[in-house]
Amino acid sequence: MKVILLSVGKTDNKHFVQLIEEYRKRVNFYIPFEMIVVPDLKNRKTISEKEQKTQEGNVLLKSLQPGDWVVLLDDKGKQYTSIEFARYLEKKSHTVPKRLVFMVGGPYGFSQDIYDAANEKMSLSKMTFTHQMVRMVFTEQLYRAMTILHNEPYHHE
Repeated sequence: MKVILLSVGKTDNKHFVQLIEEYRKRVNFYIPFEMIVVPDLKNRKTISEKEQKTQEGNVLLKSLQPGDWVVLLDDKGKQYTSIEFARYLEKKSHTVPKRLVFMVGGPYGFSQDIYDAANEKMSLSKMTFTHQMVRMVFTEQLYRAMTILHNEPYHHE
């Protein structure tokens, strides 16, 4: 199984970029992990929120492959502790044959087409984060989950 983090728009905060890259490298020690970024819409200031979600959704859908298990990182999704997330990943490694895709939407979230294409939703917190922060938090939690599964001392109870 390969884990994919699929998101809209690049991370431009250099501090986040450094942290994300560090955790991406660490995760790849344990499991194949790739980050796919689809570009922000060029005309997003001139189109409605609904149209923006639709256009972003179309681009995101084109990045999916047959057989992908799609998990939306969404504030209405199921929440996990770090240990529960590790166990979740362990289960998925036995049931997802190719790609486990975690998706981060644009500033207004996901279109209905994306919700329809998703297999499930997961929330990183009840709080709202910027999309750049979500990428950093997710990559750190993915790394933490790998260390939990390998009984390494990174995570403390």
